[in-house]
Amino acid sequence: MSRRKLPADGIMPASVKKLRCAVYTRKSTDEGLDREFNTLDAQRDACEAYVASQRAEGWVLVRDRYDDGGFSGGTLERPALRRLLTDIEQGRVDVIVVYKIDRLSRSLMDFAKLVETMEAHGVTFVSVTQSFNTTTSMGRLTLNILLSFAQFEREVIGERIRDKFAASRARGMWMGGKVPLGYDVVARKLVVSEDGAARVRRVFELFVETGSGTETAKRLQAEGVTSRSGRPLDKRDVYKLLHLRTYIGEVSHKGQVYPGEHAAIVPQELWDRVHAILHVSPRARAAQNRQHAPALLKGLIFGIDGRAMSPTHSRKNGRLYRYYVAQRVLKGDVAGDDGIVRRVSAAEIEAAVVDQVRALLRQPEIVVGTWQAARVEAPDVTEGEVRDALERLNPLWSELFPAEQARIVRALVERVVVGPSGADIRLRVEGLSGLVRDLGAFAPGAERVAA
Repeated sequence: MSRRKLPADGIMPASVKKLRCAVYTRKSTDEGLDREFNTLDAQRDACEAYVASQRAEGWVLVRDRYDDGGFSGGTLERPALRRLLTDIEQGRVDVIVVYKIDRLSRSLMDFAKLVETMEAHGVTFVSVTQSFNTTTSMGRLTLNILLSFAQFEREVIGERIRDKFAASRARGMWMGGKVPLGYDVVARKLVVSEDGAARVRRVFELFVETGSGTETAKRLQAEGVTSRSGRPLDKRDVYKLLHLRTYIGEVSHKGQVYPGEHAAIVPQELWDRVHAILHVSPRARAAQNRQHAPALLKGLIFGIDGRAMSPTHSRKNGRLYRYYVAQRVLKGDVAGDDGIVRRVSAAEIEAAVVDQVRALLRQPEIVVGTWQAARVEAPDVTEGEVRDALERLNPLWSELFPAEQARIVRALVERVVVGPSGADIRLRVEGLSGLVRDLGAFAPGAERVAA
């Protein structure tokens, strides 16, 4: 390319065509970019000096800066590059100037796309340290050879990084990324955070108790257990936590598990119990939970002597029979006729209590009382919304998980006293306000949270 000397007055001859030059700079990482003079500045200085040397040819620098700091050359999704391509398509740039061609792209395929876009809009490409012209076949051949080596270098660097990462993981080291709940990072190592660790253990304990990710999430939300960011934990969060081997002091990489440098949060025995449950399909777990109902009245049912009756069960011909038994029987004292009911069928007494609760929810005075109690928390709630919420429980009862049924019964039943003449069921009316909230009356039109 021929060069013209500027006249003594430094003014460009009118016959020279003006070529608008855009300087593009890039660095793969953001390390060192906060310095007063960084690698992007060095690239720009070299390119601007080259443009200044071509002033006699009509080269002028455009005002916009196109700097991508912390972006890989293996992709075209870079903000400054996308802006540069937009300006090319709108006819604002005639020449692209870079320090080296790998600053523009390290991918041969991506670079071919860039060259195609440049040629379509009459834009040429110049590398300050590598002299060639993309408008000739020899220039394109040279460019492809250089790009092949640039892509090879990028792949070799990637392999070295992956090998180093794998070796570090095999030693149990923390290699960055999203910090798991229950840990903090100190000196590039995971350190247990007691507050978060307690939350993690609670997730595992509730899952063992309920056998359901959905029910676990509901219980966690009711208890106010949140993620690191303060967001309520949902079902997806629960399952992610349950599968994270970090919590038993291990690290995993590409299917391999290694001992970690960090301390465990969850005991191995608790982890094993959780994963024994997880090995059963969710559908089978749900069916199992429905079939083997917990003792709904545990802690609520008493004999006329004021002592609690304890749940027990027996099997006969493969069938399960559940009972509530007086303390006197459990201790072997069965003598005498003192009017104490020694054993009652769990299914029968529980059905009687549930029927009484359902009947209670239909009584007008209960609806009004519940509405008045609910207004303390939600002044805008209407009596009709409360009535609808209470009526909603009837058809939903059989669909609830046993743990959810037990929670409702405990909220509404204060005490059940069993005597020779029957059962005296004392209800806790103040628990209805919380039940109405759970059933969605405080958010008209809202669906019940799935069990």
